[in-house]
Amino acid sequence: MSLTAEMPAPDALRAANIHPETGLATDYLNHFNEVVMLLDMLPGMPDCAEDVLGWEPCSYEAHFERTGYSGRETVIAAWHAAPRAVRAHFETLVSALDDIIADLQERVREGDLSGAAEAARSEAEPLLAAARAAVHGHVTGEIDPDQNAGQASVDALFG
Repeated sequence: MSLTAEMPAPDALRAANIHPETGLATDYLNHFNEVVMLLDMLPGMPDCAEDVLGWEPCSYEAHFERTGYSGRETVIAAWHAAPRAVRAHFETLVSALDDIIADLQERVREGDLSGAAEAARSEAEPLLAAARAAVHGHVTGEIDPDQNAGQASVDALFG
């Protein structure tokens, strides 16, 4: 029995919107995109605070199980077969996002909606951009030019 899972076939990866080299799907990032978008809207739409406060961290696998994603079996199999370095890098970014969003939720609880919105733009969005880049196989030193701000934030956090 092998210790590493086998990557699903290329056709299955394409059908499930999984990057063939990393084994990751960008759909997971919707979990973060939604709360970051809500945080950004808070100053003009304070009613969004309840949804922001209701957000909770969710693992990659749990996200696909919970959302009922049509290709979830393939996504989860690809996750287990993804290169360890890719998964570790991605999980580091996700953990940082979870922590930042928890901090932003605290600011919302304290009534600092504008501050939470600004911090979402300056702290969470760059990490989210770095996570998107990681899904597509970009890591430190290999980032797209339009992703430089996100990578700089990641480097500052982990450097």
